[in-house]
Amino acid sequence: MARFVLIHGSCHGAWCWRDVIPELQALGHEAKAIDLPSHGADTTPAADVTLDLYARAIVAALDAPSIVVGHSMAGFPISRAAELDPSHIARLVYLCSYIPWPGLGLADQRRKAPRQPLAEAFQVAPDRITMGFDPSMAQDKFYHDCPEAVDYALQNLCPQPILPQETPADLGANYASVARSYITCDDDRAIPPEFQREMATALPECDRYSLPSSHSPFFSMPDRLAALLHQIAQT
Repeated sequence: MARFVLIHGSCHGAWCWRDVIPELQALGHEAKAIDLPSHGADTTPAADVTLDLYARAIVAALDAPSIVVGHSMAGFPISRAAELDPSHIARLVYLCSYIPWPGLGLADQRRKAPRQPLAEAFQVAPDRITMGFDPSMAQDKFYHDCPEAVDYALQNLCPQPILPQETPADLGANYASVARSYITCDDDRAIPPEFQREMATALPECDRYSLPSSHSPFFSMPDRLAALLHQIAQT
């Protein structure tokens, strides 16, 4: 039995893991999801959110050794959390996620990808504190293989603070000491799968996995995602 702490990506919240948690529990694991600051039920003003505030929220949610799963944007805060305090992190799992590159914030790293499929969907708020995605493009970009989840997601998506995505993750020995795995989503229309595979080369081949999913495997194949996390927990 393992403990899983599930961390959502941009504009999402703990709600996106609703189907994965019971699947993990059915496999004998403990599982919970949290809202990062200014997401979901958390009321932190978006202007106050930093990458380290995200990371500290993750550290605060860990009260025993846990496998921390970060989706998409969450690759940056889970990495930074491991640097701040790795004592309760048994493993990091990057789910179609960003493994930080030295000196680059997430936005700059995204621009290093060979394609920019999300560029046409970005909507930056006039105050430039937050951004979001064009709702009319959400299904095609994020949920094309799970259309039944679109209405639920659109009701819950929230503005994404920009500053955490422009901040490089300062990583060192603590982060390097933590075991890591990567799950590529091979039908992803948000982060190009070839770019995911490039980032995953930072890890040994035995720690790289894949799913034939969109950017949202927690909706499209929660059972297969849970089974793969179960497999990773056993390594």
